[in-house]
Amino acid sequence: MGMTDIVNYTAQTTVTDVSNHTAQLAGVRCHAEHHTNTRCLATHPANMRTHHLAKQLFTLVLAGLLFAAALPSIAHAATDFYTTWKDYKAGESVEKATWNIVSDGIDQALEAGKELFKEGDLKAAYDAVNAGYYGFYETSGFERTVMGYIGNGRVSQIELQFSAAKAVAKKEGSYEDFVSEVDKLSSMIREDAHTLDGTTPDGSTTAGDGAGAAGAAATFAACFGIIVREGVEAILVIGAIIAYLVKSGNQKSLKSVYIGAALGVVASFVAAWLLDQLKLSNAAPQEIIEGVTALIAVVVLYYVSNWMLSKSETEAWNSYIENQVASSVETGSSFALVFTAWLAVFREGAEVILFFQPMLAGDNINMVWAGFVVGCLVLVVIFIAMRFFSVRLPLKPFFTAMSILMFIMAISFLGSGIKELIEGDVLTMTPIPWIPSNEVLEVLGIYPAVDTVVPQLILLAITVVIFVVQKRRAKSVSSSGGASTGASPVETATA
Repeated sequence: MGMTDIVNYTAQTTVTDVSNHTAQLAGVRCHAEHHTNTRCLATHPANMRTHHLAKQLFTLVLAGLLFAAALPSIAHAATDFYTTWKDYKAGESVEKATWNIVSDGIDQALEAGKELFKEGDLKAAYDAVNAGYYGFYETSGFERTVMGYIGNGRVSQIELQFSAAKAVAKKEGSYEDFVSEVDKLSSMIREDAHTLDGTTPDGSTTAGDGAGAAGAAATFAACFGIIVREGVEAILVIGAIIAYLVKSGNQKSLKSVYIGAALGVVASFVAAWLLDQLKLSNAAPQEIIEGVTALIAVVVLYYVSNWMLSKSETEAWNSYIENQVASSVETGSSFALVFTAWLAVFREGAEVILFFQPMLAGDNINMVWAGFVVGCLVLVVIFIAMRFFSVRLPLKPFFTAMSILMFIMAISFLGSGIKELIEGDVLTMTPIPWIPSNEVLEVLGIYPAVDTVVPQLILLAITVVIFVVQKRRAKSVSSSGGASTGASPVETATA
């Protein structure tokens, strides 16, 4: 029975009861007046019309009251939604999850956000989009699976689209702009869901045995991709430090680097455990921690990059070696080595651990471990190659290459660190529509946002100035027969 039926039924029943009661009274009056030949008022045509109008008026008033009383519940139902993937699975009785079902969960949050924005509750609309990201996209493993199977560039596109939708609500933009950004986001997520499930919009499978095989392949690729991608970044930093120590004759300090890396692994597990216990994993605080860690790494990498560039000339390097004191790699400098190696591992480690948590709780567990093991083997090969072949390079190409590598990583970490702060709601994104989003730019940490590009351009300008100054200084030193003996990162720490 619909709302209209309920209203009509209630009104009809009530008015009928009143009419019957009126008729009974009228009958008594008519019986009393019968002996005096007085006409019965209840059966007078004018009174009958009045009774009919009263009945209609009563029906309209009652219908209005019932509809007004029902409005709050109707509005609440339109904006009610599940805020987490866990609640959605339980509420919708999901037995075997697919990525399209996860996409359905995200859609119900985004649709509620549009209704809330339309009602003028921009804060609630903002929270609904946030629920789609933190409550579904991250916690379900969707993000990491896309990262490994489709590409990290695609993940950045989705994340920035989430930020674009939230920015409209935060800046009190128009309803049309909000709907446009949300619909675009929903379409992108649905497209990825079909890719991961091996299905098409019409429900058919794209190849093979369908979603099962596609899901297994996606899981393996995701786990392999994440461990290799994050591991390589740490290995590049640690490998450069090790190569420097070997070339400078400080092999005894290699132990400090390995200790720092091991402590980074331990700290990663501790951080992941704390984030999970405090319910901060897959939430804004996690993004903020990752962003701040990345920005600290920028400072360290940029300093090391400039120092290595200053030693790219053979004369400068030989002078540095000759003037090094025996205690140049003692307590204070060992701490610097430990900290740098620790930071390189910790920045990537906690994220990797949090990535594997939802994957191990889902299907295709064998593929999770297969991807992890194969990825670790690849990292071992990369580390051995860098460890034993980089030290064979001539001095100038070695330090020039290492300096460029450190600078590129500093630029990349600066962009990714600021992007994490945007995702953590510390900053509000200002998009740049004409900058594309692809895997190459993703590696460089270049995103279509003013918030990331402007700081990177400033850092690039500072680097150009430093490069020109160092080149002029090197020519001056070379012509005078001397050389600069600038302090190394470890010497600076000792001082």
